[in-house]
Amino acid sequence: MSASPAPTAPTPATQAPGSVLDSEVAKFAAMADTWWDPDGPFKPLHTFNPKRLAFIRDQAAACFRRDPHQREPFAGLTLLDIGCGGGLLCEPMARLGFQVTGIDATEKNIGVASVHAERSGLPIDYRAGTAEALVADGRRFDVVLTMEVVEHVADVDSFLHSCAALVKPGGLLVGATLNRTLKSLALAKIGAEYVLRWLPRGTHDWRKFVRPADFAAGLRAGGLTVEALAGMTYNPIAASWSLSRDLGVNYLIAARKAA
Repeated sequence: MSASPAPTAPTPATQAPGSVLDSEVAKFAAMADTWWDPDGPFKPLHTFNPKRLAFIRDQAAACFRRDPHQREPFAGLTLLDIGCGGGLLCEPMARLGFQVTGIDATEKNIGVASVHAERSGLPIDYRAGTAEALVADGRRFDVVLTMEVVEHVADVDSFLHSCAALVKPGGLLVGATLNRTLKSLALAKIGAEYVLRWLPRGTHDWRKFVRPADFAAGLRAGGLTVEALAGMTYNPIAASWSLSRDLGVNYLIAARKAA
């Protein structure tokens, strides 16, 4: 059985100015203080974060030919987390050696993330902004993450184009979102929000879920080549997540830009 728990804050940095949805920003601003509460509204992210981290680590290790078993295998590489929320991915990425920048549309999220990183002694560059602003500034990163964000934006194609533009030649983009299927409607929307109550009602709009083919097409239009697709499957008996071939609900995607 697969279920979706992906309430990640939308980020202005990932979207064109006209694609930021004020309703989405307000929704996640209301929950900002609970990002680091493992039993709060973002509990699903805490439970499946280890699998997301493993996927990112392994894809980056393959892309940059790094040994993931080293203490800081990605030292010297830059990483941008678009829609970083409270920093649940930024902090472990910084511990792996990346020079991390986290951006989000919700200023309150940036405040929460900044305070937590300072307490953790991690030098993460957090900022409220947009991907378009970073592109205009000529910023590029070795790795760009857009995890559980694309289903919250108004213009998917514009968003993905901006994400791709921020990847350096030879760099990597890793994304995650929800597939638009009847299975995801039953599990990720109705099941997660109304039956199991893993997520606050209204967290997701099923009509905005993105099919893998559409995600891949948007990345290809930005000059990237898709290297990997993996599903994330929930086992209710073991109460655990695993990577799988089932793309019917949650899935991860990795793409590279030619050097």
